[in-house]
Amino acid sequence: MNSDIENQSQNQETLHLFKRVKIGKTNILRVIKRLPFGVYLSASSAKEEILLPKRYEPEGCKVDDLIKVFVYFDSEDRLIATTEIPLAQVDECAFLKVLDVNNVGAFLDIGLMKDLFVPFAEQETRMQKGESYVVQIYLDEHSGRIMASSKLDKHLMETSHYHQENQEVDLLIYAETELGYKAVMGTTYAGLIYKNEVYQTLKIGDKLKGYIKGIRADKKIDLSIQRPSEETRSDLANQILTFLKKQGGTSTLTDKSSPDEIAQQFKVSKKAYKKALGALYKRRLIVIQKDCIKLIH
Repeated sequence: MNSDIENQSQNQETLHLFKRVKIGKTNILRVIKRLPFGVYLSASSAKEEILLPKRYEPEGCKVDDLIKVFVYFDSEDRLIATTEIPLAQVDECAFLKVLDVNNVGAFLDIGLMKDLFVPFAEQETRMQKGESYVVQIYLDEHSGRIMASSKLDKHLMETSHYHQENQEVDLLIYAETELGYKAVMGTTYAGLIYKNEVYQTLKIGDKLKGYIKGIRADKKIDLSIQRPSEETRSDLANQILTFLKKQGGTSTLTDKSSPDEIAQQFKVSKKAYKKALGALYKRRLIVIQKDCIKLIH
């Protein structure tokens, strides 16, 4: 216990000393000293020294060179630098695999020599070795150590005051509910994709482009993986034309086809498909018959 308290105190002092260095993130640091076992780096002055072990030194490295490194505490709680880039950094979310579980928590593969720790208190469900989970990486304010949490609803913001409808965003699927799929939006926000608007298979850990469908009165975010309506119709119309050409100019997938058949081929709703067909018909690019649609040559 005393050892843990001493380590935490030392880490707090280190955090204060290295306030110009972003722990758990990549930094551009200057080489200030060379030794047989590595080089020392600094963010501003020679008083702030971080070791970059020799095995990570770039070829031809010399004093005053600027090097991009990731800074973190090693297994002995020493602040250290590496030129290896982790799978995710502090304040980011990622889908990571559990390498081991013990009586204090789980350890995830983050792509570094030291594994990423997830305390039991930060696990949404008890993690299992060999399984993968979406987690957010954070810097523990007491110990200064890099940790992770799968309790994303606790760490992410579910309301927004400045996002705009139809805005394109990067999504990471992290949970499935009765209503739909919860997704990390960027690195900070969480939103919901409704199941009845999904026309493709989604899995936890999937990364994809999405769009803000709308911001509700309570400022919570509704998401969509379909482009905004006008863009969707235009893109879908082009897909239909391409599909028709590949089919020799004729397709049995009409406006009377089942929603499942349409979703399987184009990953859109029947309503969207019918609108796209209508647009193509108005442009006199296709004819719509009882049992097929045909390309007008």
